[in-house]
Amino acid sequence: MAIAKRHTVLVADDHSLYRAGLSFLLKDKLGFRTVIEASSFDAALDRLSEEGQVELGLFDLTMPGISGPESLSVVKETYPGLRVAIVSGSEERDAVLRTVATGLSGYIPKSLSDDEIVGALEDVLDGRIYVPRFMTSGATGGAKLSTPQTAEGKGGPGGGAITKPISPRQRDVLDCVRRGLSNKEIARELDIAEGTVKIHLAALFSHFGARNRTELATKR
Repeated sequence: MAIAKRHTVLVADDHSLYRAGLSFLLKDKLGFRTVIEASSFDAALDRLSEEGQVELGLFDLTMPGISGPESLSVVKETYPGLRVAIVSGSEERDAVLRTVATGLSGYIPKSLSDDEIVGALEDVLDGRIYVPRFMTSGATGGAKLSTPQTAEGKGGPGGGAITKPISPRQRDVLDCVRRGLSNKEIARELDIAEGTVKIHLAALFSHFGARNRTELATKR
């Protein structure tokens, strides 16, 4: 059966060997022409702002700059045509539940076989949400099964209490906003793309419920 031709996918993982292996599968089994790689969350955001249309973004939960599935909600909001999924070595049920609650397209454990990973990614690309089999197996594996908090990581009028801390990079951006720096100046100071600054700012506005930069600068 012919493999569907797809254009660009982002693989964000701080383990170069895993990136290489997953990149091979994406090209050989799923027909992607281009695989762009990143070893940190900031680098991934930079690549997304630099590239044209990226169809799929795969993110590891433990790489630098990411503090959980919630970190990726603003990526989905900024790039509505991008399918975003977690590929992780963790098999905690709570992380899977938070991934689904955040509106991502799936949670794919690294322990799956190559064929299972390809099948999971095909589900995601076809518009389905992939959830690993252990979520319905009844085996807890020592992980806690809990209901995600609907207000997690979100403040603002009518929102719940803020329960998720902002990332260190978002803290850096917030400090720059307090000093009155423009997006271009923040990008230069932090050595990130201006598009990445905009994504971090969007996350900060959502997190604190701020309506403008002046209001954001007062937040702690």
